[in-house]
Amino acid sequence: MTSTTRNLALLALVVAAVVSTGAWGSQERPPNIVVILIDDMGWRDLGCYGNQFHDTPNIDRLAAEGVRFTDAYAAAPVCSPTRAAVMTGKYPARVGITDFIPGHWRPWAKLVPPPILNHLPLEEVTLAELVKPAGYVTGYFGKWHLGGRAFFPDRQGFDEWVVTSGRHFAPRFRTIPPESVPDGTYLADYLTDKALHFIRKHRQERFLLFLAHYAVHIPLEAKESTIEKYRRKPRPGPGVYNPVYAAMVEHVDESVGKILRLLEELGLEDRTLVIFTSDNGGLRQRFDGQGPIVSSLEPLRGEKGTLYEGGIRVPMIVRWPNVARAGAVRHDLACSIDIFPTVAEAVGQAIPEEWHVDGVSLLPALTGSAAVERQTLYWHYPHYHHATPASAIRSGSWKLIYFYEDGRSELYNLANDLSEQTNLAQAEPEKAAALKKMLQMWLTEVGARLPTANPDYDPERAHRWGRRPQRKR
Repeated sequence: MTSTTRNLALLALVVAAVVSTGAWGSQERPPNIVVILIDDMGWRDLGCYGNQFHDTPNIDRLAAEGVRFTDAYAAAPVCSPTRAAVMTGKYPARVGITDFIPGHWRPWAKLVPPPILNHLPLEEVTLAELVKPAGYVTGYFGKWHLGGRAFFPDRQGFDEWVVTSGRHFAPRFRTIPPESVPDGTYLADYLTDKALHFIRKHRQERFLLFLAHYAVHIPLEAKESTIEKYRRKPRPGPGVYNPVYAAMVEHVDESVGKILRLLEELGLEDRTLVIFTSDNGGLRQRFDGQGPIVSSLEPLRGEKGTLYEGGIRVPMIVRWPNVARAGAVRHDLACSIDIFPTVAEAVGQAIPEEWHVDGVSLLPALTGSAAVERQTLYWHYPHYHHATPASAIRSGSWKLIYFYEDGRSELYNLANDLSEQTNLAQAEPEKAAALKKMLQMWLTEVGARLPTANPDYDPERAHRWGRRPQRKR
């Protein structure tokens, strides 16, 4: 048994003891769990993270009543890998899903990205399966993107579920199982209603609710009245202020507000752990340069699909009344992989060593009793998207990105260069070498698949996109 496993087992005993003595406020049982995952929401999209254009009073309230992490990261710069990480607590490279399913393809690029799994394997223990032994009823509503029908939420431990895909207004979004949805229904409202019904139905039980919004993903679509509000709203300064995107952010905020109000109305507020985050960093524009400019990621560099801060740094807010310190702002390194062990500790479930969970519990940081027990995070994105294949490591304030096409390393000190403008790889060769060695050791440890040379490489056509060839899985 490793020290981590021993610590988790000890923490589980402590949690059980605390609950039994009623030391966690008014709770006499483990908390309900609500996870709200937003699609493509950038680090600075919310008022509580400094946005002066988007109106997000409900999420700002969540932050004021909970803990806001400034240095929280998605496990990947695109959706499917991060969703797998949230579900399992593992790095995407360990699971085998390192790109969104099925991913993009550049037939004539310099490298051939490694194959990925096209589903989350059924043998993986998911967040829903984690809490089942503790007597939880589980619900999942929204975007799944972790495999086809044979790998849907009902095969991964969720009792009640609806998976959606398509666009943002009915009839242009689809539901599985099929439902009759009135034309003009906004998807975020539809999913919120599903979540509210689930909470009402199971208010006397322990429940895990996972609400996976498709907003604020493109295509940009929102209610006209809200769009018009932002067309008329004064701009706070230079930058990108897209009225439709701003309206989508506000619709997500409205969803969060409805859930918070219902928890309060039903007397469940004090015994519900709410986790809010995004599946990757924000989008500036489509990967192929088409379509509108969606948002500004400043002061962060890059965007979704890159391993610069704009592609992986995300909002993360956790509220647990009488446990998490209200209004606290934490600078610990937090990540999507930490949701699984945090929930495990909250419900008193030990994590066996053989599960190979990479995340750590955030509970010490939530209570203020200690810092998150880690100094280093890793990313592996060996795919073409908004950048070329790369892997990255952040250790303390230092961050190194390794690019596979040319073997180039970029080194940044985020403490004084959050925008990643000054590459220190040449000025700090020892630091760069040490981080690169750590990154290589981690890639080996998790069994990361690497890109290979492309026999069809054509410099003249390398930038072009094409159809992904069919692979046997």
